Amino acid sequence: MTSVMWGSRRAGHGSGWGFRVLKHVDGLQVVAMLVQVLISGLEYFYAMDSRDEADIVRLKSILSSTEVFHIYGAGLNTQRPAHSAVSELQGRGWAVAPIHPNDGGATIEGFPIRPELDDGVIPKVVVLFLAPERSRAVVRNLIVRFERDVFPLVWFQLGAEDEPSRQALEEMGVPYIEHDCLVRFTERHSLNCNSSPLPQQWCLQTASEDGDGCSVWSIHSSASASLSRPSQSLEWVGSLEDLAQSNHTIPRYVRSLKNSDETLQSLALRLSGQLPTERR
Repeated sequence: MTSVMWGSRRAGHGSGWGFRVLKHVDGLQVVAMLVQVLISGLEYFYAMDSRDEADIVRLKSILSSTEVFHIYGAGLNTQRPAHSAVSELQGRGWAVAPIHPNDGGATIEGFPIRPELDDGVIPKVVVLFLAPERSRAVVRNLIVRFERDVFPLVWFQLGAEDEPSRQALEEMGVPYIEHDCLVRFTERHSLNCNSSPLPQQWCLQTASEDGDGCSVWSIHSSASASLSRPSQSLEWVGSLEDLAQSNHTIPRYVRSLKNSDETLQSLALRLSGQLPTERR
């Protein structure tokens, strides 16, 4: 069994808690030992009920202010509910980050499928279209990676619910939803993204087809991209926001190439060769 111990958090850091969390990672058992509580108007989250009036107000605020939903299980299989959810959420103004280990580099409704969530990228809402044991693996990873004050809302789609995950999230005191569908919730309450990022630009790097060890960098738009899985090795894929945040080797290297007077968007275009020659 692997155990991960986090040291006591600093008073006033993040949510205002000071405590130690002992995580038994393999079993997803989380034991929180309270050693100091700072009374500062702290609001408890835990489970949220999508049919409770007070929680509905909070949920509507969280969802409408979120620009990107990270959806685990959204791949190229058009028969899966996760696939159709992308289109339905896009129609309400949200960008979607599909995550599927086998379909990375392909697109759903113009959005690139990521093989995983990059280190450094902090999602606001994570939606799980997964079997319970796979949901547990994702929740375990989120708990290890994120502190309470930046922890995403976790939405278990119907059939993805997992009791050990629920217990761990409650021990951590972070918000989650189960026994409801995100798409149906947005429909019931006529929700839309308050500040739509669409169309969303994103970048793709693959190995060169020539087999010469070089890479091919390209930039795309969610308004027009329609790609199948790359025929060559996928090296990185993500939005411009991911490019700014990711700790993956490729985004870090790309950021190092940025001129002082250049935006990331301009840099991405320059590297792709899509700018006029005189501006490269």
